[in-house]
Amino acid sequence: MSTHAEDLKLRLLTIELLQAAKRQHTYRELSAKTGLPVTVLSRYAKGHVLPNVARARELWRILQKLVGLKVELRRKIHFNSAGYFDNTGIVGDCNILRQAARHALAAFAGKRVTLVLTAAVDGIPLATMVAGQLGVNLVVAKRSKEVGVPAFIEETYVLRDSGYTQTLLIPKNAIKRKDSVLIVDDMIKTGETQNALISLVRKAKAELSAMFTLIAIGDEWKRILDLPKRCQVEVVINVNPPKRER
Repeated sequence: MSTHAEDLKLRLLTIELLQAAKRQHTYRELSAKTGLPVTVLSRYAKGHVLPNVARARELWRILQKLVGLKVELRRKIHFNSAGYFDNTGIVGDCNILRQAARHALAAFAGKRVTLVLTAAVDGIPLATMVAGQLGVNLVVAKRSKEVGVPAFIEETYVLRDSGYTQTLLIPKNAIKRKDSVLIVDDMIKTGETQNALISLVRKAKAELSAMFTLIAIGDEWKRILDLPKRCQVEVVINVNPPKRER
């Protein structure tokens, strides 16, 4: 991933987010939120000048709280009485996926990522958009072997409270030793699937650079994930699991 190219893309995407914020807020309101003069914000929004990378990252962080991805996600998450929510409206919403890919670009700007890894099936749309935004290839860990693939790396794990096991597989040469991998998924709750993906990266003897997910339910997964020390974890929104009625 070219650092210069990705930095420029981040600066341009930050301008897009500022323009979106301007449709809902005045320059004076945005100035109060960002600490930047109205004249500077106006020049950015009109495309007369681009913010430098450091300022773009800070602007992105602030503006995300006003408009964009987090607002859209909160609007779509509704738990049922059993403590589950329907993620169809999230993983199939192209606007959300585009915003999420831009969020990932901002979060990992300057970080070495050569490959995106996800598990079939719900994580595929998001991972595809993220890989496209970062300009790298995508590997999908599947639950069955394809006839045309000669050899696989696989990881089997126990599904909590089910009494069943699940296996994830990737083609043996899909991840190279020189790769720096970003794991992407739409949601994380127990961390079991993500741990299996981490194990696949280790078995391929590659580097796990970072992990990105849209929604994290609770915080139990933080205790379970077996991450290397320098692995960056980016979660767009954390939500507390609903309390079940007794």
